[in-house]
Amino acid sequence: MSARHLLFVVALGTTTLSAQEGQALRLDDDTHGIHDNDLLSPEFHRDRREALRELMPDGGVAVLFANPVRNRSNDVDFEYHQDPDLYYLSGLREPDAVLLLFKEPRSINGSSTTELLVVRARDPKREVWDGHRLGSEGAKAVLGLDHTMTGEEFLAMAPPFRSSDKVFLHLADENLRNDPHAAADLADLIDHVEARASGTDLQDPAVLEDMLAHLREVKSPEELALMRKAIDITCEAQMDLMRKLGPDMTEYQTEAIIEYVFKVNGAEHEGFPSIQGGGPHSCVLHYVTNRRTLGDGDLLVSDVGAEYHGYTADVTRTIPANGRFTPDQRRIYELVLAAQEAGIAEVHPGRPFQSAHRAASAVIAKGLVELGIIKEEGEVRRYFMHGTSHYLGLDVHDAGTYGPLRTGSVITVEPGIYIAKDSPCDPRWWGIGVRIEDDILVTEDGPVNLSGSAPRLAEEIEELMRQE
Repeated sequence: MSARHLLFVVALGTTTLSAQEGQALRLDDDTHGIHDNDLLSPEFHRDRREALRELMPDGGVAVLFANPVRNRSNDVDFEYHQDPDLYYLSGLREPDAVLLLFKEPRSINGSSTTELLVVRARDPKREVWDGHRLGSEGAKAVLGLDHTMTGEEFLAMAPPFRSSDKVFLHLADENLRNDPHAAADLADLIDHVEARASGTDLQDPAVLEDMLAHLREVKSPEELALMRKAIDITCEAQMDLMRKLGPDMTEYQTEAIIEYVFKVNGAEHEGFPSIQGGGPHSCVLHYVTNRRTLGDGDLLVSDVGAEYHGYTADVTRTIPANGRFTPDQRRIYELVLAAQEAGIAEVHPGRPFQSAHRAASAVIAKGLVELGIIKEEGEVRRYFMHGTSHYLGLDVHDAGTYGPLRTGSVITVEPGIYIAKDSPCDPRWWGIGVRIEDDILVTEDGPVNLSGSAPRLAEEIEELMRQE
């Protein structure tokens, strides 16, 4: 066994977060196929539906469809991921579904209701292959919707639209496929709704997107509990990587360490493909190939996020492969860290969303001039070419208004400097890529760094890497 492979095997001896740090308790509910007791509550989703109704105009009808099943290759599909807006409003994680929300009550099958969730019917033959389905009654019992029915039942009735209705269609038709063997798949549901909605006052879908962005921008205490869990797992993964990292490891081995910690602590997925860019790849912003072997003097940009019950973290650390920053690497690193601190200091309610970016850019521009890497501060975009912040939540680049910051929002602050080979500066700087990213909660008392447990100071990173 090579030294690299031996190191990788040793690296898998990873600790898990303790129960005191928020590890989920298990709940056996085989009847409905649910095994977690810290999912968002039906009351949360009901409150969100009511909040959306309050924003809708009189006669408003919001129609939201599930995400399509996406094909990976041949007869293999990607693992399913629900449309975030539909999940936010219902808690449903199954495909082939549609949610209708009415501003005023409607009569459906003799019952007055302001909501209808259409789901897949139970099918014992398919459930042998694909797992449990909630079905209509299960969706009502577990998710707490007022009115539910199967897709087949929905297709047999006329959707309860009126000609005066203001209908907002939230279509997710990317990669949409019509399965000829399914009696009520997503394509059938969309066709049925569109045919009936054509006789109504169809509204601009962007208006519904704006309403949902306004709601999703501010996180409830329930949401923040899940986000803290995702972020804590991600920080533990970054720290475990620092303890294990060494030269001659491959980028994919560092990725395996990160994602092992995610899984062993209960995260269902990565919130996005893990970025593990070493050496020259530290200067590639969204590098995901992760196949190169690290060199002794390389920096590794580790940009990762665990996804826990739909909510994702996004934490970046830049780590020296051999455990020590060179003097030049440290100068760039500390400049990025100073820029991040300036950006975080701007995260207060009421401040413009771009305040953090302007503050971070100013620090980097001045610092690069002082180091002789650029001649004028206006050249800063050559080496810092992305924004500093985005919203975080159900999506890694989450929905939000990008207006003044609001209490309860979570944004990233992630400045960086990337000096690729052959850049117009002294070659001593070539190949140095640094990004530092943290997840910041906006509060009335000032910014709260939710990912602060993962070391950011260069000396703290080096100290952790010296530990066995």
